[in-house]
Amino acid sequence: MRRGDKLALVRQLTSLDSQFLALETPRQYGHVAGLAILDPSTAPGGTLVLEDLQILLSERLPLLPPLRWRLVEVPFGLDYGYWIDDPDFDLEYHVRELALPPPGTDEQLAEQTARITARPLDRARPLWELYLVHGLQGGKSAVLTKIHHSVIDGMSGAEIMGLLLDTTPEGREVPEELPPGGEPCPGDLEMLARGLMGLPRYPLRALRSLPNAVPNLDETPLGTLPGAGAVSRLAGRLQQAVARDGHRLERTSLRAPRTSFNRRISPHRRFSFGKLALDDFKAAKNKYGCTVNDVVVSTCAGAVRRWLIEHEELPAEPLVAQIPVSVRTSEQVGTYGNRIMLMAAPLFTDVGDPVERLLRTHEALREMKERHRALPAELLQDTNHFIPPAVFSRAARLTFSLATSGAGRPTWNLVISNVPGPQFPLYLAGARLEANYPVSVITDGMGLNITVMSYMGEMDFGIVADRDQMPDVGLLIGWIGEELAALR
Repeated sequence: MRRGDKLALVRQLTSLDSQFLALETPRQYGHVAGLAILDPSTAPGGTLVLEDLQILLSERLPLLPPLRWRLVEVPFGLDYGYWIDDPDFDLEYHVRELALPPPGTDEQLAEQTARITARPLDRARPLWELYLVHGLQGGKSAVLTKIHHSVIDGMSGAEIMGLLLDTTPEGREVPEELPPGGEPCPGDLEMLARGLMGLPRYPLRALRSLPNAVPNLDETPLGTLPGAGAVSRLAGRLQQAVARDGHRLERTSLRAPRTSFNRRISPHRRFSFGKLALDDFKAAKNKYGCTVNDVVVSTCAGAVRRWLIEHEELPAEPLVAQIPVSVRTSEQVGTYGNRIMLMAAPLFTDVGDPVERLLRTHEALREMKERHRALPAELLQDTNHFIPPAVFSRAARLTFSLATSGAGRPTWNLVISNVPGPQFPLYLAGARLEANYPVSVITDGMGLNITVMSYMGEMDFGIVADRDQMPDVGLLIGWIGEELAALR
């Protein structure tokens, strides 16, 4: 919609975008983050200061509309909210700085990152913050960026970073700066009218979603609800019976065992980060005829296995990993929001031999890819259409609370995500990017997240855990390296 249109409504949130808002509680947050390590010596004057970042962001705002989006909710939750171009946008509020006390170690940086990411974003403003961190060892700086998952997924987050980062220290030509301010914020009566007009759409959305959603409920978070699995299997058999080719991919019966990081989470986080050589992952891939992602998942399984043994709680059966998969098409590039599917795969923590674990992981992920191809791309969104927006938040939180109660079981034990990145140097305001560590989301029932991003021949690992459940999560980075060495 054009800037001058009435209400300046940029877009309405989808049900999947809204889910990341609905899941938020005083203990559970819906934002993701990234920790960039920078070498200021390549920047003009050999320094990186707050004003440099403010100027950069001000210049790039015409390319980055989500950074000006502010949430406007519909009264009584009658419909999904809207993003508007914030009429009171204040760049200085969003861009901040701090310094680590000497000596500025990685452990100090990880602790500061955990504390900042454990604070919720202010919904009265665009849902992002950026922190310039001074005082790192070796004269380095860090930039920690927080942005809400309702605004972006992994792919659209990479698009935003691609528009902020440059391939040379000199930067690039950018459009003229936006004029200040936006349209006036719509009032409650205007939003209430929109919500009422949207009411007739609910049953139509649910009806259109039936054929895709019901046979695949067990592939979604709603699969934890009592009876959901049986309904899904029955619908799947009926769908198979009426299909022309009669073919339907066999379902895997993955049941996540309980561990100490599959309970209700606290408001506090632990963060650990580190890097390993991409060539070492490629060497293992070539030696055993698999993929880099297979090696990532298998070595993470080995590290988690060691943590479970250390704490005397290794289950006899595999854990279940949630692996986010993008379903964004080339036509949807630049649309932001969420277009993902959450797939499940066994994590063979029950297998001690690292080579056998890798080969079994390779086969399991191959089957997961086949399931992914067989599932509708809009499955998560279609499933959400069965829940009226007025009760959406309560329903979303209920699903996760069932996973942590004695009456239910976790859908997944942890998240493992591998994001391919560029293999050429990038610069932020002239400062060379040395590493980019992901800082992702944990939830009730899933208090561990391992995300890795490749960049410049390195695999940059960011691990987030609940502070009370896994106070020693920093052990995992070293163990992943040891598991990789065992494969070599």
